[in-house]
Amino acid sequence: MAGAGNPYMRGLFAPVREETTAYELAVTGRIPEELDGRYVRNGPNPLGVDDPAAYHWFSGDGMLHGLRLRGGRAEWYRSRWVRSDAMALRLGEKILHGPRHLDMDFAPNTHVTRFAGRLLALVEGGSLPYELDADLETVGPFDFAGTLPGGLAAHTTVDPDTDELHCVAYCWAWPYVQYLVAGTDGRIRRRVDIPVDGRPMMHDFSLTERHVLLYDLPVVFNPGGVGVGPSFPYVWEPGRPARLGVLPREGAASDVRWLEIDPCFVFHPMNAYETEDGSGLITVHLVRYERLFTKGRTGPDGSPPALERWTVDLRAGRVRRERVDDRPVELPRVDPRRLTLPHRYGYAVLESEAADVRVAHFPGIERVGAGLVKYDLERGTSEVRRFSPQGGVGEAVFVPAGPDTAEDDGWLMAYVFDPDRDATDLVILDARDFTGEPVARVHLPVRVPVGFHGAWIPDRE
Repeated sequence: MAGAGNPYMRGLFAPVREETTAYELAVTGRIPEELDGRYVRNGPNPLGVDDPAAYHWFSGDGMLHGLRLRGGRAEWYRSRWVRSDAMALRLGEKILHGPRHLDMDFAPNTHVTRFAGRLLALVEGGSLPYELDADLETVGPFDFAGTLPGGLAAHTTVDPDTDELHCVAYCWAWPYVQYLVAGTDGRIRRRVDIPVDGRPMMHDFSLTERHVLLYDLPVVFNPGGVGVGPSFPYVWEPGRPARLGVLPREGAASDVRWLEIDPCFVFHPMNAYETEDGSGLITVHLVRYERLFTKGRTGPDGSPPALERWTVDLRAGRVRRERVDDRPVELPRVDPRRLTLPHRYGYAVLESEAADVRVAHFPGIERVGAGLVKYDLERGTSEVRRFSPQGGVGEAVFVPAGPDTAEDDGWLMAYVFDPDRDATDLVILDARDFTGEPVARVHLPVRVPVGFHGAWIPDRE
């Protein structure tokens, strides 16, 4: 098959070729009655690739994989492509039409969130998010009632205090990035254009009670791609300075403090918060790469990604780094109630180091998750929950047991590949019994390809 040598087209990355709907799924264990809603995860799943050998994982059409839980039952599983114009045409369906930014249209493949009563599939780089209905069918592109000035972002943060949505958007065509705030009415109420040179990739950002953190790092737009293997239009630029921008939430672009840091790349911060002792320090936990997307590589180059603690000292104008864990991890998450606030616990995917899940022809290929890690950041300890050595563990989403329960009183949900069935389970763990037997395993009838980010969408908030 054409493109069979491309690691993103085979194994656990291989796309599924059709949508699936299944009802009343089999369950091992017992689904907690309190879980009333949908777990939805987004990820690339291309349908038709012009040049399979050049296909890069980040460019695949988005497919949502959702599971409806209610009354201790797994009512349904659905997989649905996001109906961009191109996807609708491939499926022989009517084009939905709708607003565009710079005539770009892409089936968002990176994240999913609910905001102001709307379920949104998200992507970065300048394209609009798409709205979905409760059954994961596509409603159409969404521009926040005409108030979104460009694209949105793959990562957004809903402030647990105000319920407003914050993000930092970038686009290959802009000489700036945009800090955006959407009010609870679903309209953009604040926009700050922050000039940056070189059109850098800013996959994520960090938000505290008073500040916005911007990661201006040496991965920049280059339409020539990496030049070898799967094509991706962002590359590492040697010698480009790395810096962290600190913007007051209500500040102007001229108020950004730029602090020099060692060259690196950050896809995913875990959380950030102001230190409570009045020192003016900001603490950030994040996953740091030494280098990424250097010429001829599709992923990390150098040491594997690792969890670090950065202490941002605005008075001294410096950032202090501290390694939290030497194990390779990614996709960090916290209790969503603790976003922007001090937190004790964090969770991440443990990346496999086994040779049989690496791809020799493409050094640095993203590793396939082998397990999960729970961090107690106060005590400096961690627990590891491993699954099959063949990998296939996705991002873990924390679901609180109630609005006022303790920080780790709740459940972790993740899609985990089951090699014995050649299909995927939704695994539900008790966060307080992290290494114990899962509370429940919901057995999906199909394999869910390796993907990106997901969310728990409760029926009642």
